[in-house]
Amino acid sequence: MKNLIALALATAPAAVLAAPAGPAPSPLQLPIMLAAFFLIFWLMVWRPQSKRAKAHKNLIAELSKGDEVLTNAGIAGKVMKVTDDYIQVEVAENTVLSFQKSAIAAALPKGTIKAI
Repeated sequence: MKNLIALALATAPAAVLAAPAGPAPSPLQLPIMLAAFFLIFWLMVWRPQSKRAKAHKNLIAELSKGDEVLTNAGIAGKVMKVTDDYIQVEVAENTVLSFQKSAIAAALPKGTIKAI
């Protein structure tokens, strides 16, 4: 009995090694997977981010005196002066704050500040 078990254990690795291998993977499998990954990445990350950046750039370029804006910090105010890099926003009577243009998050519809 011991001899039979020893023989079975000794021949088991040989039987596993002698088993026929599965079919070889296609040489196109890797390039197709990489292309699919790149497509998903582009659709879900790159394209939406570039659209947001383009919309923000247009928002900053179109700012003018009298526009009502909202900053990244949540401060709402009326644009008093626009320079190359900075913008002055009136947040209350006789209270004007200076912000970088990139700190503007959104343009508000006219009359929003009075409604608040």
